[in-house]
Amino acid sequence: MKTITGIQQMGVGVKNAKEAWAWYRKMFGMDINVFESHDPAEFMLPHTDGKPREKYAALAVNFEGGGGFEIWQHNGHDPRYPDFDIQMGDLGIYITKLKTSNAEKAFAFHKEKGITMGELTETPAGVKHYFTKDPYNNIFEIIEEAVVYKKQKSVNGGVYGAIIGCSDIEKSLVVYQDILKYDEVVYDKTESFSDLAVLPNGDKKCRRVLLRHSKERVGPFSKMFGPSQIELIQVLDYEGRRMYKDRIWGEPGFIHLCFDVVGMDDLKKECAEKGHAMTVDSNPDPNEAVFEMGKAGGRFTYIEDPDGGLIEFVETSKVPIIEKLGWYMPIKGTKRLPDWMIGTIAWGRIKD
Repeated sequence: MKTITGIQQMGVGVKNAKEAWAWYRKMFGMDINVFESHDPAEFMLPHTDGKPREKYAALAVNFEGGGGFEIWQHNGHDPRYPDFDIQMGDLGIYITKLKTSNAEKAFAFHKEKGITMGELTETPAGVKHYFTKDPYNNIFEIIEEAVVYKKQKSVNGGVYGAIIGCSDIEKSLVVYQDILKYDEVVYDKTESFSDLAVLPNGDKKCRRVLLRHSKERVGPFSKMFGPSQIELIQVLDYEGRRMYKDRIWGEPGFIHLCFDVVGMDDLKKECAEKGHAMTVDSNPDPNEAVFEMGKAGGRFTYIEDPDGGLIEFVETSKVPIIEKLGWYMPIKGTKRLPDWMIGTIAWGRIKD
């Protein structure tokens, strides 16, 4: 049986991963190094113009909980930005949601650092939130969420979800509501929203649907991942452009949204039946060895949403605890790992 255990990470494509990671540690508390990898991206050929790509990638997390960042840099290929200014209504992963247990405190910190867009406002559900921008033109929504895994010094936690631009929300619901099990509609409104006005094209009339999962996720890391949400936006009277049109996976922007799963074979069958067959599968033959990225291991797959947005699934088999000593955390099934075991991940914290 297939189980979605939570958002594992958001893929963030940048030109200089080390520089970007230092910024994300300082501003967003993404300071725990889960792994780093220089292995070439050999399985992503459908999304890299049919060529393996040299890369550097690192998975960083914030121990307040939520998903991490997979910070991704092309090597041997000059990554291209889109040839247009991305704005609300364009198609794909538009904004990454980060959670905070105290929106006022987080806003004050980020405003002092000069990265806020507009003021602290409320969503249509009455939840405090605001928007920030990194030096690479990526937008992040900081939104209040009470669930914290382990309180940290940072003013915010990890990835809480995404705002995704759609051309037809009804078609997108097959992926985000049915396959990913965000089965609860918090709101479904069509109007011009004052809290979005600070965004490029944000004053336009749009349909806005907020989804969350009604049942608590289960799985090895589900307690650390915590609750999450997906927000779909379709701007009316505007023809959205695909954010990765004429570009390849890994180039600057939000390259994928990754979910940790158990039961990949059942998930693969379901995706095909619902019209979203997997475009990538690192281990189509279960008799072959699992894929390794850095010192972590598992199986990963990808599907596209109706507008070409990439969703990654990872079924993890092992996570390094102390690489030099060959200590690994084996992962199997949907049973939650004890806090002490998950806590060993924090041994990889980077102290600037």
